[in-house]
Amino acid sequence: MLSPPKTIVRREGGIYALERALQRRGFQLVAGADEAGRGACAGPLVAAAVVLPTGKRGEIDGLTDSKLLTAAARERIYAEVVKRALVYSVVVIPPTEVDARGLHVCNLAAMRRALATLSVRPEYVLTDGFAVDGLGVPGLAVWKGDQVAACVAAASVLAKVTRDRIMVELDADFPAYGFADHKGYVTAEHNSALAEHGPCVEHRFSYANVAAISGRSGSPPRARRPVSAESDRPSVVSSGGTSAEAMAKVGTGWSTVGVASEQQPRPPTWVGEDGQMKGGQP
Repeated sequence: MLSPPKTIVRREGGIYALERALQRRGFQLVAGADEAGRGACAGPLVAAAVVLPTGKRGEIDGLTDSKLLTAAARERIYAEVVKRALVYSVVVIPPTEVDARGLHVCNLAAMRRALATLSVRPEYVLTDGFAVDGLGVPGLAVWKGDQVAACVAAASVLAKVTRDRIMVELDADFPAYGFADHKGYVTAEHNSALAEHGPCVEHRFSYANVAAISGRSGSPPRARRPVSAESDRPSVVSSGGTSAEAMAKVGTGWSTVGVASEQQPRPPTWVGEDGQMKGGQP
């Protein structure tokens, strides 16, 4: 029995080479997924999934890993991705859920849910760094995928811009911490504010620096968050008909998972239920 021919992806093909190679093999709808906020000790974890159209319409000038772009370039590319994408989805996981379930579990679950809530079923899935199972379609985890695959880079921009907007709004509610500047990541300024004011409900108590300041470092990571009205709220999924811009207004102090989905006119196809969450310890 003959083996199928190998697919060769040439580096000189740039960020679109991997998707074009998959499309030549018959996978026309290639979805990319990525997250933003893994390293932050405050604010939500945000994941996004994107299917870009084939051909020139799917090529966005300057598209690359969101971390390599200026804030202005991210906003420009965000608008282009929303305008051109066949379909996209954004999922927000609040810090209460990150503390309760662990970062890695939430990271995989967020990407899985973003992919599962796309209103058009992808034929192949590319993810940044970590494999995501339970989708019922073939996929590949790509090292530095947001610098290698256009659909993953597009997802990274949607996730990053959505999360940054949320952190700017949280800065208005919690001005003592400087969320608008450092976006919840661990900086000298952020640690200084933590030492002076203590953590707020938007901090991740499972993280060592927050646990140390709160005096709960002796507890297991998933038991460090103090019991409060905010942590008791149930998770709620909101999907369909909500713009990605509205995701920036999700109150992450509420234990809410939100989904924003948009698509260009195409027959919608159900993808399936979010599978069981799997993953390692945070």
